[in-house]
Amino acid sequence: MSTESVEVSVVLPAYNEEATIRNTVETTLSTLAAFLPAGAFEVIVAEDGCDDATPEIADEMAASDERVRHVHSDERLGRGGALERAFRAADGETLVYFDTDLATDMRHLEELVESIRTEGYDVATGSRWISGQEADRPAKRGVPSRAFNGLTRLFLRSELQDHQCGFKAFDRDALEALVPEVQDQHWFWDTEILVKAQRRGYRVKEFAVDWEPKGDTKVDLVRDVFGMGSQIVRTWWELSVSPRVNRRVGIVAGTLLTLVAIALMPLYLDPGEVLDKMAGADPALVAASAGVYVLSWPLRGVRYRDILAEIGYDSDVGFLTGAIFISQTGNLVFPARAGDAVRAYVVKARRQIPYPSGFASLAVERVFDLLTITVLAGSVLIALVATGNAADLQAAIAGDAATGDVGRSGQTAVYLAAVVGALAIGSVVAIVASARTDGNRIEAALQSISSDSYVGYVAGVLEQFVGDIQRVASDGRAFSVIAGSSVVIWTLDVLTAVIVMRAFGGFDVLSLPWLLAVAFFAVSVGNLAKVLPLTPGGVGLYEGAFTILVVALTPGSVGAEVALAVAVVDHFVKNVVTVVGGLGSMVVLNVSLTEAVAESAEEVDASETEPVNR
Repeated sequence: MSTESVEVSVVLPAYNEEATIRNTVETTLSTLAAFLPAGAFEVIVAEDGCDDATPEIADEMAASDERVRHVHSDERLGRGGALERAFRAADGETLVYFDTDLATDMRHLEELVESIRTEGYDVATGSRWISGQEADRPAKRGVPSRAFNGLTRLFLRSELQDHQCGFKAFDRDALEALVPEVQDQHWFWDTEILVKAQRRGYRVKEFAVDWEPKGDTKVDLVRDVFGMGSQIVRTWWELSVSPRVNRRVGIVAGTLLTLVAIALMPLYLDPGEVLDKMAGADPALVAASAGVYVLSWPLRGVRYRDILAEIGYDSDVGFLTGAIFISQTGNLVFPARAGDAVRAYVVKARRQIPYPSGFASLAVERVFDLLTITVLAGSVLIALVATGNAADLQAAIAGDAATGDVGRSGQTAVYLAAVVGALAIGSVVAIVASARTDGNRIEAALQSISSDSYVGYVAGVLEQFVGDIQRVASDGRAFSVIAGSSVVIWTLDVLTAVIVMRAFGGFDVLSLPWLLAVAFFAVSVGNLAKVLPLTPGGVGLYEGAFTILVVALTPGSVGAEVALAVAVVDHFVKNVVTVVGGLGSMVVLNVSLTEAVAESAEEVDASETEPVNR
């Protein structure tokens, strides 16, 4: 058969279809032959990494019938990836595909083909949800399908009723233009094609088909939640948000983020209370404490540079310090440490660091932070036990010092800190232990809950994330360097509190070693407590833990009111430095959450943008 005479290429995506593929190909050939001239069509079996007899059956049919071709893949490409590969190999100008279960009545095939071939449409799709002609679908199929299509119409402004029907045709020129814009390679592929075809002004035809469900469909956690849901959000951002974002909008949005942080601070720190407390403090020492805290930020940038370098990415300290400032400002606005995601977006957009590696670097940083302050707190606690002061501390926490709102908050915070500290140590042990093993059980675990091709993609992302963390943990020198810088960073954090303490009366009676011990323990436990995402910036938990511990460790020397004043001013100074640094970084670096996300949406892997060609 001459390839020049082929007008219509029908692709049958096949994965483990040994029981049905022969009948599907024969039915397709006979149906095409009924309305197309001989030699004008071909059927391509797009076999997607099957592990049954489908490849052998496809080879046999291709050898015995020149109208049949077999496109094989050794590994799973996903629905979209398999279709793109087959369409590239196809010879026709009208490109068609439908599901091999033949759920759609084949009498509609002529209308599908001729919509492109003779009627001049660019895209044609069957529909099970056209008003008045809805398919009779069981609830377990119909409800999720209606929900998906409704969300697609709502967020992506599609005019179609059914985006998932596996019965579609394309004009080659239109598909060649659309495929480079399509990012998904799995089940969202055809939905993205339909949405972007409409946005580009192509003629799209949707017509009702008779459809009968075949087999059994189950809700697939990986495909339906991680796959389809996330792709709707990603496409919405790409089409509706990204075009409206520029550098000016990014700066404005970043500035607003900082202003929101400032506006929310009075909800957690009463400005009047802060001013009252500061009135009794030495302003020069309060200012000095801010200066000491500022010194810790470049060190944070150095540490983050070392973490990224260990997982294979280089960047400059100035940029990374600014990115940390911006993300920590976000943490003052939102609970659940949502600001951490800002940094992953920023380093992805500006330094091309993949999201899994970006989040892995954040995880490494957080683990070292928790481990450091846990060790600091634990070291002081051991010293307290050795000097016979632990009993007084326990009694104070459970007794009079735990009365009132601050006392109860402090008591809760201390218990939470103990839990967080234990989890931190457990996490480090687990990470180091896993770094010493070669096995990777992530994909196997995901396959236990899903058999979809998305498993490979999701497993790859998680494996990259875990692998990056293990890489740092397995390098003894890198572990030591990052741990050392973490100790310096948190020592400066504690020294900030020490200077604030000295700015208030009542601490002068304490010896310097005991003052440092009190500060190290109170600051460390307070920071462990505020790790839990209960309030923006951990305000409240920090003050409670700090106050109850200072009172317990300085009996008769420092009262609860003074201890609370120190906690409030210490936390306020650190938050102000963070907000000012965040605003300055947004202006100097000209980055923001909105711009970074918009830029990252444009990063498409080269393998996903290869154009369709003959």
